[in-house]
Amino acid sequence: MLNRQQAPDFKQVSTINFIHPTENKLDNDIPVYTVYSGEQDLVRIEFIFNNVNYDVEKPLQAIAVSTMLNNGTKKLSSKEIAEQIDFYGAFFQTEYVQDQSSVTLYTLNKHLASVLPIVKDVLSESQFPQKELDIYIQNQKQKLQVSLKKNDILSRKEFAKALFGNTAYGVDIKAEHYDAIKRDDLVDYFKAAYAPNNCTIMVSGKFDEESLSLLNNQFGKDWEKSNAVKNHFNFSATPQQFIYKEKPDALQSAIRLGKIAINRKHEDFAGLQILNCVLGGYFGSRLMTNIREEKGYTYGIGSGISALQDAGYFFIATEVGADVCTSALSEIYKEIELLKNELVSEEELGLVRNYMLGSMLGSLENVFSHADKFKNIHFSGLGYDYYEKYIHTVKTITSEEIKALANKYLSTDDFTEVVIGKK
Repeated sequence: MLNRQQAPDFKQVSTINFIHPTENKLDNDIPVYTVYSGEQDLVRIEFIFNNVNYDVEKPLQAIAVSTMLNNGTKKLSSKEIAEQIDFYGAFFQTEYVQDQSSVTLYTLNKHLASVLPIVKDVLSESQFPQKELDIYIQNQKQKLQVSLKKNDILSRKEFAKALFGNTAYGVDIKAEHYDAIKRDDLVDYFKAAYAPNNCTIMVSGKFDEESLSLLNNQFGKDWEKSNAVKNHFNFSATPQQFIYKEKPDALQSAIRLGKIAINRKHEDFAGLQILNCVLGGYFGSRLMTNIREEKGYTYGIGSGISALQDAGYFFIATEVGADVCTSALSEIYKEIELLKNELVSEEELGLVRNYMLGSMLGSLENVFSHADKFKNIHFSGLGYDYYEKYIHTVKTITSEEIKALANKYLSTDDFTEVVIGKK
């Protein structure tokens, strides 16, 4: 009989199996990567475009185009686009991130022939009506006003600007940037970026040869190419910086600190992720244990590593009571120094191993998440051996190697420290 008073034994994840995609090309050479699963009559199609032609004088071009993409074409108004997509029970969304913009369609397979022409119309004939643009500018300026009253958002903006300057990674968006948006600039960017030679299509779900033929009929022809230049930025380590913006009435202070680091192309990236997990990457991390559980300075604190195409960065972020801000900063730096000077115990390292392997396994819950894992490596120019090396590193890394990584990547001599509130 099962003894419910005794916890089951922990078993480390042994293998993780990934669904590898198949590759095809449309008639105009757009690559199509398909992660297939035939269990449900559902498909997700992502049209992914590199962000291009970055203009420091027009930093909102890519963002505004992505947001307004479905606000009207030559044939359809924004209302008609929404109604037709809804009629077929489909879902259509746009997204902008620093390196890429994407358009994603979720639909039942039986409606694929009906909804693909709508998406093609959006991707090739969007018009950005002036009336819609005026509404967009007004709404975004109002949102910006609200955001700039939040200390955590201000700290994130100041941190990015300090590390990456006036690039797509760090630009400090202001109200005047919205006022400067011109419809012609959006049309120009749309024609440059949303072109077949700048497009990668990722498909996940039930997608057969007939579906591929439908996709090719819509997107494999009659779509004008462009001569856009993919964004590329160069960064180097910044000197130590302390940025403090006082808010006399603040009850909480937002803290964000860190530095430019490596991205997933670097051989140390997996080890650095493990080091980050020990420090602040999960609920049982040292920062959470010290600053939340023991000191009670915050509801939550964490650290992370962001991997962009042209850079990576390490950060620690939290909001603490204004009266304990200085003490919280002292404890954060203390935890960093401990990792640089003392070995992580085997017990703690074992917990982190199990957590990271379990998280990896848990993140592969459906075919869409398998496609997301592929995107991570594909756009970094990596293969599935990246995950094999990652899993091997998690299983075998030693305390001595973690200490060495802490000394290599967590030197605070070039940290950027941002505090918004009171110290």
